[in-house]
Amino acid sequence: MMVIDFRMRPPVGGFLQALMYRNVQRTAKIARSIGMELPPSVFEESVELMLKEMEEAGIVRGVVQGRRVDPYMGSVPNEDVENFVRAHSETFFGFAGIDPSNMEEALAEVDSVSKNDAFRGIVLEPGMLTVPMYANDRRIYPIYEKCTRLSLLVVVMAGGNVGPDISYSMPVAIDQVAADFPKLTLIISHGGWPWVTQILHVAYRRPNVYISPDQYLVNLPGVNDYVLAANYYLQDRFLFATSYPFLAFKQAVDYFKGLPFKPEVIDKLLYKNAAGLLGLD
Repeated sequence: MMVIDFRMRPPVGGFLQALMYRNVQRTAKIARSIGMELPPSVFEESVELMLKEMEEAGIVRGVVQGRRVDPYMGSVPNEDVENFVRAHSETFFGFAGIDPSNMEEALAEVDSVSKNDAFRGIVLEPGMLTVPMYANDRRIYPIYEKCTRLSLLVVVMAGGNVGPDISYSMPVAIDQVAADFPKLTLIISHGGWPWVTQILHVAYRRPNVYISPDQYLVNLPGVNDYVLAANYYLQDRFLFATSYPFLAFKQAVDYFKGLPFKPEVIDKLLYKNAAGLLGLD
């Protein structure tokens, strides 16, 4: 069974300066807290080993998500994402990190991304900016509007530790954006956790919302609710992701396959839904 990993950050370029690699013991501690271990490729900072680990897990494609956030967490230049994707064009797709703090620059970058075949969309992490924003901050709306016109996918990190307090992960912001831009495809990384039933309700009422819980699907409260939704109304809008380096590929895929998903939906969740978004069909 083929697998697409919809959120991963390879050990290369600016990613190595981000907190996830800069403090790998912190990353390992987070993984252990949910019963997982980091793979050797993370400690060795080896792309070659990472590719081998992906192959062993059956992961045939990966989505490399850029990052424009507070310097402590570590931003990643979109050029680094593009260079990596072009060097491995048969395997990876890029999503460009966008900082809405400077709107003129952000809109110019969105324009550039729309003309660059290395990218399929953008990533917004508004709660992790130096001056945090909520996803429904009206200052971000010109970006949503432009992405709608350009048919760009938009990943919004809304879940987990996405801001200075828990309010930055509240799904009401996603609900409002999805309602205001009904033709915009919104992919919610970190799956809105811990507001699991609430974000699943947003996806129930907003057909333009996709859910990707990634590491927050693993051994945490809410797992059964994600699975229930994915087995029924959300089966065409649920995406698998490892959030690598936080999860090892094979361990994550094996865990996912061990969850009580209905046999007829598992291929959608692991491959087909992502393939459709990425234009692989």
